[in-house]
Amino acid sequence: MIINTGGRTDTVQYYTRWLLRRFEEGYVLTRNPMFPNKISRYELTPDKVDCVVFCSKNYKPILPRLHEITDRFPAYFNYTITAYGKDIEPGVPSIEESMETLIELSDLVGAQRIAWRYDPVLLTKDYTIRRHMETFERMAAKLAAHIDRCIFSFVEMYKKLETNMPELRPMPIEDRDELAKGLGAIAAKYGITIQTCGTNGDFTRYGIQPSGCMTLDILGRANGIAFKDRKHKGARQGCHCIESRDIGAYDTCMNACKYCYANKTPEKAFENFKFHDPDSPLMLGDVKPDDTITQGEQKLFKRIV
Repeated sequence: MIINTGGRTDTVQYYTRWLLRRFEEGYVLTRNPMFPNKISRYELTPDKVDCVVFCSKNYKPILPRLHEITDRFPAYFNYTITAYGKDIEPGVPSIEESMETLIELSDLVGAQRIAWRYDPVLLTKDYTIRRHMETFERMAAKLAAHIDRCIFSFVEMYKKLETNMPELRPMPIEDRDELAKGLGAIAAKYGITIQTCGTNGDFTRYGIQPSGCMTLDILGRANGIAFKDRKHKGARQGCHCIESRDIGAYDTCMNACKYCYANKTPEKAFENFKFHDPDSPLMLGDVKPDDTITQGEQKLFKRIV
């Protein structure tokens, strides 16, 4: 079983104490987003978890105690650092600070276990194709020696972006092609493996791989593990990742990124944080009398030698 700690929220940045507590106690409870009274329990023990996958925009809070997880579990780290500033990502550290933290993380866990996520790629009046190319090259030059690969995607035009981000400009295929060509050329210049994530379109002609960002091949090579040959179902159209279990909750990320798909509104996340108890097995609140708890399925993907 693959545990995903950051698909629904930035758990590492805002819920580090809770996350470490869950691994310390050896289990976690997660509400079903569609049926809130249904709760799944997952065991967080080495015999039940093949790999722990992280995704965050700020690993600083967990670095001093990260070994409490990595000493016991194989792990892989997605570190999102984009070209945007506080106007787009209010709660995210600056590019320079983020890159320094990534390097610290790399020193702790090894470059082979870190993917730099440059996503989503979007266009506005200020964030032009030229600005993306200039920023991406500056970052690639500094991060190349500290990462396993770079992953990018183009922004998905969710309905709520019309309200949350009216400055967003449409991205015709010609712009996508120009961006992909530029990102591929820069990645090649610095020896970085680059791939897409859930993005429609074939950009292999620019040296860009179409692979999923969370595959058993990637996780296995990063941790020296042999996995079974399993079909990768993905979580949505265009996704080629292995199935995982996300232990977070929607509407809880206080990064307040304008393009976010996991929050209805930033205000909702800040309001929900009031219900967070670091000692609760749930990210938000506690188990209620009318809740139903069931043991979640935990398939093991490791090959038995």
